[in-house]
Amino acid sequence: MAAPPRTYPAIPSGRQLALLRCHDMPLHFYRYLYDRVGREWHWTAALNLSDTALAERLQSAQTDIHVLNMEGCPAGFFELRLLQGEECRLVHFGLMAHAVGTGLGRWFLGAAIRTAWSHGPRLVSVETCTLDHPAALGLYQKMGFSPVWRREETVTVLSPEARAAVLLR
Repeated sequence: MAAPPRTYPAIPSGRQLALLRCHDMPLHFYRYLYDRVGREWHWTAALNLSDTALAERLQSAQTDIHVLNMEGCPAGFFELRLLQGEECRLVHFGLMAHAVGTGLGRWFLGAAIRTAWSHGPRLVSVETCTLDHPAALGLYQKMGFSPVWRREETVTVLSPEARAAVLLR
């Protein structure tokens, strides 16, 4: 996306919503968000990071994370990464299962895009792959992104025991 959208989706009415920027996020809370949003889509990469590597990423000035709360409970998150001042990349975006299908996705993606552009980049990009929600690519395109390359991913299996060991660290 080489220019900000002219308009952004309106916030849905009838729900108590809060979108909060995270500062000094505890590792266990990040892993919880990442797992709850990405489990069905086989997100495992960040779960395999050491505490040191994850802390470095979360504390980096190039990382910007926002958590969506619905009715007072976590419902999703997005993670932006600022790349060399020229690009802001949406590296993680999603809703938890209880928030999927509630009409929040388009607005929430618009909020992520608006936040990305607020950093003043030359362009905003998004990472997606063949493991993401089947509607993800279409939504990204409706919001103004254009595909530039394709990457096939394979499922990395994380056993329930390994997942529990990570999440209960």
